[in-house]
Amino acid sequence: MKKARVLLLNPSFLPRATTTIFSSASQTRLLSHQMETKPSSDSSRYCYDPVLRWDPQVEDYFNKAYGADHFARISKALTRPSSYSCIRVNTVKTTSEAVIEKLTKILNESEDGSLKLVQSDGSSPISKCQIPGLDYVVFVRGSGPHRIEYGSGLESPPKEVLVSRKCAEAVLRGAQVYVPGVLACTAHVEKGDAVAVCVAMEQPGDDEGDWSVNMTRGTTLQGLPSDPFYCERSGLYIGMGTTMLSRAGMFRVPHGVAVDLSNRVFRLPSFYNVLEGEIFLQNLPSIVAAHALDPQKGERILDMCAAPGGKTTAIAILMNDEGEIVAADRSHNKVLDVQKLSAEMGLSCITTCKLDALKSVCLPNALSDSTTLANGDNIGSVTSHSALSSNEEMASGRSEAEKSSSTEQPNGGDNVSQAEIRKNKERLRNGRGRTQSQGGRAGKSQGFPPNSFDRVLLDAPCSALGLRPRLFAGLETVISLRNHGRYQRKMLDQAVQLVRVGGVLVYSTCTINPSENEAVVRYALDKYKFLSLAPQHPRIGGPGLIGRCEFPDGYVEELLKPGEEEMVQKFDPSSELDTIGFFIAKFSVGPKD
Repeated sequence: MKKARVLLLNPSFLPRATTTIFSSASQTRLLSHQMETKPSSDSSRYCYDPVLRWDPQVEDYFNKAYGADHFARISKALTRPSSYSCIRVNTVKTTSEAVIEKLTKILNESEDGSLKLVQSDGSSPISKCQIPGLDYVVFVRGSGPHRIEYGSGLESPPKEVLVSRKCAEAVLRGAQVYVPGVLACTAHVEKGDAVAVCVAMEQPGDDEGDWSVNMTRGTTLQGLPSDPFYCERSGLYIGMGTTMLSRAGMFRVPHGVAVDLSNRVFRLPSFYNVLEGEIFLQNLPSIVAAHALDPQKGERILDMCAAPGGKTTAIAILMNDEGEIVAADRSHNKVLDVQKLSAEMGLSCITTCKLDALKSVCLPNALSDSTTLANGDNIGSVTSHSALSSNEEMASGRSEAEKSSSTEQPNGGDNVSQAEIRKNKERLRNGRGRTQSQGGRAGKSQGFPPNSFDRVLLDAPCSALGLRPRLFAGLETVISLRNHGRYQRKMLDQAVQLVRVGGVLVYSTCTINPSENEAVVRYALDKYKFLSLAPQHPRIGGPGLIGRCEFPDGYVEELLKPGEEEMVQKFDPSSELDTIGFFIAKFSVGPKD
């Protein structure tokens, strides 16, 4: 069972930058390295040492679930990106060896520095995964955290550009600083100036649960202690770069690169527009989730919450594009995203439909009112990516974190969280979105009859508290965390009905919240006696949590029972694997009578 995990931890199979983290003395070295990167005395503010802020009750809940020391390590790890990029090769079009050769050439020839990675020992930053079955996965290692010399001092502070938190999180993953992400800037910044880039973090407002940046776009930074935002920026500097626009230009033009960030705290390559159709940037646990489903050629498979299509296309490749995959999502434009990615990767076994996961099951007597599939099966409407015209414009991808923003309140509006209230206000303020304004076709579905699929993947919308780097977590409350779990139970109720007897159901999330992970598994096993946890291959994640967990208000949730913890995979962002936080459970479906 642990063979794959041992292979992953073998230094010869991993990006070199991660091998020191994955060694037996990993935590000691990591902590000491982080301490070395913290400048002292006058320059202590010009560093990257964020503290992830949680709702106090949420922090108390996680401390009870994981232990205070362990959760502190998780919180620290979440503020940093993984030290390597994980690339899934589209084996329908190419091979791992060909991709490695092309990426090596791109890295060596990169002139702008956004892709080029300099290795101190002269070795290649690119390596192929050696875990059995994952030889089509390629690692590209990065480095960091690095100490940046900002040329700082109280008498002559560096010029600064302040960016939004979301912009900073993208920059930490390798992106450049684009104009829409710039919030504020020092006075008299001209094109070509050297600037320090720092992050604007949300601050608590007057109302409980109200967080905001507390500044308007275009604010002038002073860079001195008299600056009202001076203390808020301390420890939140992510690199030095060169301005591509003047201060006036940054706040006048709608798009473009504002700062070419050449000296970064974390150096990871950007793969924007690189080998499109041949590679897909995907977190390692997400790839493992597709493997856990164990799809076979010729089977009929449902991906219930498919957008942006990463796991859908991974399943299709594992099936060698033979069989049928129905990719469903409740958002019109996210369905178009899946169609675009499928077409880009040259996959023909994927059909798509717009469908709310909570309405996935359609009883036989309701089928007469539904439209038909392209192949004539009277089980709801789906649209193949091949039906798209070549001139349709479609958005390209979304992060796993966006899934959480589409979560409905599962309890009919009771105990609505502050996060949901804020999101609703934003929807009203922003008006019509892409769903109402963008062209393209996404067939609607009335759902599917029970026992329609050999395998079902429920990669559920969640709180996304495992995604990294993450610089803010204050919007989640104990109520919202509990509501996420209730919502996922309802989706699981639908998924269970759609899998045939003898089939497989895989449930996964990208969160560290036990209420959305182990507690949902406990619910499924207790309610559906015909479900049983099944072994997963490869198994490289850690065990789940056993026992029970108590919320601050006294509400208790049952987790896994002893013996079940090794049947799930829990990816801890603070572990040696250096992945996002992720959870996978695999169920075998027995006789339902």
